[in-house]
Amino acid sequence: MSEVDRAHQDRDDASSFAATIDPDAGERLRDWGLIACAALSVGVHLWFVFSGLIPSLVARPLHLALGLPFVFVFAKRGTASERWLGYALCAAGVAACLYIVLNRPALADQYGALKGWGQYALSAVLILIVLEMARRAVQPALPVFAIVMLLYGFFGEYIPGEFGHPGVPLEYMLGTLVIAEGGLWGSLTGISVDLIVPFLILGSFVSAGEAGNGFMALSTQLAGRFRAGAAKVAVMSSAMYGTISGSASANVASTGVITVPAMIRLGYPRPFAAAIEAVASTGGQIMPPVMGAGIFLMAEFLRTTYADLMVVALLPAVLYFYTAWIGAHHFALRHDLRGLEASALPGWMRVLRTAPFFVLPFGLLVGMLMIGEYAASYSAVFATAVTVLLLCVESSGRISLATWLRRFQTGLVDAANQTAFIAAVILCSGLIVGTFAMTGVGVKITSAIISFSGGALWPALILTALACLVLGAELPTTAAYLICIAVAGPALGKLGLPELHAHLFVFWYALLCTLTPPVAGNVFIAANIAKTPWMPVAWLSMRLGLGLFVIPLGFVANPSLLYLADQTGWALLAGLKLAAGIWLMSHGVIRESAASWKSWVAFLAGAAVTFAFGI
Repeated sequence: MSEVDRAHQDRDDASSFAATIDPDAGERLRDWGLIACAALSVGVHLWFVFSGLIPSLVARPLHLALGLPFVFVFAKRGTASERWLGYALCAAGVAACLYIVLNRPALADQYGALKGWGQYALSAVLILIVLEMARRAVQPALPVFAIVMLLYGFFGEYIPGEFGHPGVPLEYMLGTLVIAEGGLWGSLTGISVDLIVPFLILGSFVSAGEAGNGFMALSTQLAGRFRAGAAKVAVMSSAMYGTISGSASANVASTGVITVPAMIRLGYPRPFAAAIEAVASTGGQIMPPVMGAGIFLMAEFLRTTYADLMVVALLPAVLYFYTAWIGAHHFALRHDLRGLEASALPGWMRVLRTAPFFVLPFGLLVGMLMIGEYAASYSAVFATAVTVLLLCVESSGRISLATWLRRFQTGLVDAANQTAFIAAVILCSGLIVGTFAMTGVGVKITSAIISFSGGALWPALILTALACLVLGAELPTTAAYLICIAVAGPALGKLGLPELHAHLFVFWYALLCTLTPPVAGNVFIAANIAKTPWMPVAWLSMRLGLGLFVIPLGFVANPSLLYLADQTGWALLAGLKLAAGIWLMSHGVIRESAASWKSWVAFLAGAAVTFAFGI
């Protein structure tokens, strides 16, 4: 397996989870136990798409059961006792899920109230297993936050004052979380099963093939000859790779192993080579059509279609990559960085050979979504079928069944691992959201935000941005978005911000942790590839990635930017306005010295263009 193929397996915020997988996982594709579990997980989730209406208390517990082996059995653990504990937890979790599935009719008749000590034990086991699953697969912060919310649900009635709650009977609280659809098996898990997983499977199989080489060939041919051409190749290839991965860390790990060494060989400063890749790769979670898992949740929350949300997100995503592009250009002018020689370009023949590997599946996906108006899950599955067929074709055009088998196994295992990771995030978040709903704490926090902001929108936006940054420091983007929108979304709505703008604002700011210390996930990956200290990379990334800070505020100040389908002219005008403002701000923070008065003038002029006279 090539270095790029290995890098393709590092996905989304699952980077922390992927790091726990046995280092021999690439070789263990021959382990039929692993392959069988992966095939079962992918097969059952695809069956869900075509089988019609499956009861929630069947599909959603099976979603958890299928993810458990990849967290508790196939993930590497340091001690024998921890491994045996993992086996026991996996077995107990699968048994508990099957109990829910097999007893669904009787459980539905209980209306969310537990009966008998056995069901209390079942509830405790399932909650503990989900918390431990999140701890192992994600980070301890997510289950800790869930535990705090559960404790609030159990004992919040004893808290005096405004932040207490009337109390929820134990049998109803646990029952709602475990045997009804108000916690583990709620709408979040339903979105994961119905929408997120089919797209994860699609991205895994596309990554397993030649699509990455196709992205790289096309972007190099188009952007390589420009000033700082290798850096602009990184921007363009990351934008293209973002269309399939919906992932920041997967993007930097996949394209960065090619672009960062290429920039260093051309004499680009190592911190810049790492920073531009980290910034460009962050756009993987905001670039249609796939984007991150949070976008599927957003579509459900906003009661809109995924296809409509793709159109809404397009202009901001283009502006983000435009920011990275002009940032590279300003840096190149300041440091006299040249483009690639003509001999270093792949040539249009190589582009034509490799382009079908990503054009065919994504042409089909977008066509079915936008023209055929098929359901998003159906579109993803048909695009996956085309992708699987293309796995047998190598970049040279040669057809190889051995290559197909190796890539197919890689796609299966990668898809199953990602499904397990997203299940860990979503199910643990379900405990948090379920407790929010039962206790009414969200309403209390909304009132507090409005009070702290003095009833003004922009101070509330700043408070929300800070909350996203703090949560994002310890949580995956999807979890940070879910919690932040549950807490701050209603407050922003009451202060006059449209619901669509509030959700996208929170989603964008939940990505800040990929670039900003102390977490700076993309920065660490890129700095490791470039073999350079991470702090200079982080500082330069925040300047090159200026758009991540400015664009969400920009579409609040210029609401038309998000209405490309309904107000096309005004949306494009708002986009041009933001582009001009970002150009000036980027010029100020990158082209000019920080101590120069020209830097401040350019930055303030850009801010005035961006925020004055909203469109």
